[in-house]
Amino acid sequence: MKHTRPYRILMIISSWLLSTSIAFAEPLNDADALKDLKVGKVVWDIGMDNPTKLVLYLKVIQQTYDGLVRQKVTPDMIFAFRGGAVKLITTQHDHEHVALEQHNEKVEIATLLTELQKKAGVKMEVCGVAMALFDIQNDDILPGIKPVGNTFISLIGYHAQGYAAIPIH
Repeated sequence: MKHTRPYRILMIISSWLLSTSIAFAEPLNDADALKDLKVGKVVWDIGMDNPTKLVLYLKVIQQTYDGLVRQKVTPDMIFAFRGGAVKLITTQHDHEHVALEQHNEKVEIATLLTELQKKAGVKMEVCGVAMALFDIQNDDILPGIKPVGNTFISLIGYHAQGYAAIPIH
């Protein structure tokens, strides 16, 4: 994976810059967008099958959750895993779905999802259609992630309930 190393270096530098700027400056706010908002309803439409990038996005989602709380908005977050992302949220360690060199990222994804599940207002579901396509059984999915029939249907329903859909592809 020749392209992985430059991407990792970029991630490390970006993370350092982000943490450094947050540590030394007063946090920016989103007051205009959050005016009069009591609950931040979002469904994360996660179809990304790149474990390295998904780790980065999950860290940003954690920051988003914390940013809403800091700004006195109650997070109501639903994670809808579909497509290739389903391969990244299994308990399987046989490298059937993820290359050996990406095993550490898969473990980190599981850790981040476990941390997110501990936060109030976070629910997770996985697409049964994608599970069938990749021959993944309900018991193979990480704990706390609920298998549903079709996350496209979930996305339709959550959108109708006022959730903002944010694609992570």
